[in-house]
Amino acid sequence: MFYWMIELSNTVPGLGIFRGLFNVFRYITFRTGGAMVTGALFVFLFGPWIIDHLRLRQGKGQPIRTDGPASHFSKKGTPTMGGLMILSGLVVSTLLWANPANPYVWIVLAVTLGFGFVGFYDDYLKVTKQSHGGFAGKLRLLIEGIIALAACYALIRLGRDATSTSLAVPFLKDIVLNFGWFFVIFGAFVIVGAGNAVNLTDGLDGLAIVPVMIAAASFGMIAYLTGNAVFSDYLQIRYVAGTGELAVLCGAVLGAGLGFLWFNAPPASIFMGDTGSLALGGMLGATAVAVKHEIVLAVIGGLFVLEAVSVIVQVVSFKLTGKRVFRMAPLHHHFEQKGWTEPQIVIRFWIISVMLALAGLSTLKLR
Repeated sequence: MFYWMIELSNTVPGLGIFRGLFNVFRYITFRTGGAMVTGALFVFLFGPWIIDHLRLRQGKGQPIRTDGPASHFSKKGTPTMGGLMILSGLVVSTLLWANPANPYVWIVLAVTLGFGFVGFYDDYLKVTKQSHGGFAGKLRLLIEGIIALAACYALIRLGRDATSTSLAVPFLKDIVLNFGWFFVIFGAFVIVGAGNAVNLTDGLDGLAIVPVMIAAASFGMIAYLTGNAVFSDYLQIRYVAGTGELAVLCGAVLGAGLGFLWFNAPPASIFMGDTGSLALGGMLGATAVAVKHEIVLAVIGGLFVLEAVSVIVQVVSFKLTGKRVFRMAPLHHHFEQKGWTEPQIVIRFWIISVMLALAGLSTLKLR
């Protein structure tokens, strides 16, 4: 919306004197900073009202796993669906600061809200039934897959060249794998995988939101560089016109995430729930596909990958051998069972996320 101030200053009589002032809205970096501040302020201001409203509506709050760590029973009664706070701040700040004519923003935002709706319904079923059953797993994956397939198809149509269906390999500038239209399925797998990996990571106070913010900040930088012809040429990465605007959306995620962390810090006043974790994971996946850095997402979001792999390994091992590899899956519960305190796990996982983000960003230059 603010982006239109540039056009207004050129067309509306009397606003021409403000042309120099409004010119700052041309810069993605300025609008990204504005989106961060707006997202954070929105959640700070409306967060308490949302928490009170959810607590009143949910009563008993998010059900606690009976087979989970004993320390979690003290969290009984804490409301969930905190993702509504994040999504509200994200959407408001994105609509205010992003270029509304940019199709990449709308595609990634559609994936974010679509996955958020799936997560919201899952949270709703869990709260109303006071059960961990929630949404039927296969049906949930089917809906996520349809959303992701539609988004990938739209992204390929935007690209309109062979590189839009290609996969770049980090560190190797000359190796590009062209998947053709099979890339729609591959891209959908990345988006759905990212959404569910973040969902599995969300199990301790503050555990998921900070790595999500780190990944969003990293991909905000990648989006800005990818959407800039000069910088992309210097770094020898693929130039994707228009994707720089996704930096604004990533800034909105970072700001809204900071606001949410204020209330999610131990002891949490609210849980993110599937509403937030699925939406944010889908957003990261869609952004990675849009800027053609799908493999880099697996590096920057390596913590999410580890959490997802731990669940897969645990299930496969138990079905084949009857034995468990980890004391409990996902991975953070394994360390809880080993005696690590919740703050130890959360902070150490944050450190790992920072290190992985630095490793992922290094691929931009080391090619």
